[in-house]
Amino acid sequence: MRGQQQVYDYLNQQGIKFDYYEHPEAPTIEIASQFYRGEGTVLCKNLFFRNHKGNKHYLVIMDARHDMDIHDIEHQLHQGKLSFASPERMMKYLGVRPGSVSLFTLVNDVNHEVILFVDKQLLEAEKVSFHPNDNTASLVISRDDMLRFIKSIGNQYEFMELY
Repeated sequence: MRGQQQVYDYLNQQGIKFDYYEHPEAPTIEIASQFYRGEGTVLCKNLFFRNHKGNKHYLVIMDARHDMDIHDIEHQLHQGKLSFASPERMMKYLGVRPGSVSLFTLVNDVNHEVILFVDKQLLEAEKVSFHPNDNTASLVISRDDMLRFIKSIGNQYEFMELY
């Protein structure tokens, strides 16, 4: 597993300021919401999928307050049948274990193989919150810094209405 320091180093190199919140392990949105902090901050749900052939991988980030229906996401993304990626694929492509996937895990995708889909509604958020390669902490960044991160990381990305 690749650690938090890699995320902090990347954010600092990009001039992205963040608020750090340490908390007990929070591998699910239900648990993470118990430790949720930050006025005006949107807690984000992060989903890692693969296509039916297993040759393409997708990270979907969205507002955690909304339910996810995999069939709706398949329809929106136009990528065919999707399934959740295995822990082995998660480690191979994002360098983390289940429950730690987030936008920031793209720092581990050095070959830019994962395609990012971002919920358009996150563009209305003042701030957003993600785990930094480990689910024992959360980082809060501004929406503008989220956009700067997305553009700087080098992965293909698209903004979509996911619900």
